Amino acid sequence: MEKKSAKSDAPTKAVPLVRPIELEADVVRFQNNKEKWIAFVGLKDGRPYEIFTGLADDDDGIFCPKSVTHGKIIKAISEDGTKRYDFQFVNKRGHKTTIEGLSDKFNPEYWNYAKLISGVLRYGMPIDQVLKLVSGLELDSQSINTWKMGVERALKKYLPNGTRASGQTCPNCGQETLVYQEGCLICTNCGTSKCG
Repeated sequence: MEKKSAKSDAPTKAVPLVRPIELEADVVRFQNNKEKWIAFVGLKDGRPYEIFTGLADDDDGIFCPKSVTHGKIIKAISEDGTKRYDFQFVNKRGHKTTIEGLSDKFNPEYWNYAKLISGVLRYGMPIDQVLKLVSGLELDSQSINTWKMGVERALKKYLPNGTRASGQTCPNCGQETLVYQEGCLICTNCGTSKCG
């Protein structure tokens, strides 16, 4: 009698990724309508891993000098076990400056959606698919839709140059020949470009 191997047809279970205490981060600023927005994009191996974003409101504690485009997002755990995320950068004089509690600085609704987006980024969903997911979110209020457009703008810069914009046609020539180049859509047929 031959013994059969106990091979399972069940899908392999993904092992949860442990977030490093520190992640390199980019600061992306953008404007939606007349509002100034800021995004802190945590990077792991040069790829977006998490995103914190909302209105750039100096009065509420998100004062980050315009010259700062890079830093670190640091996960801090207090004695009682609560977690927060801080942004740290090196100022012009070479001193470390920390903005504590990014997780507390932004609108809680934006924070919840950002956690969802960060979750799919952590598990390696391709950036073009993350953008498709974000753009497909049907949200009720105008302010959250403005936030959604900002997240798309912040993440587009991480698309590899030449990535096809599947399902989108050029507004000028009508062909499905759009590719991303440095976050902008470029038509390879007629040369039309659109940024933002």
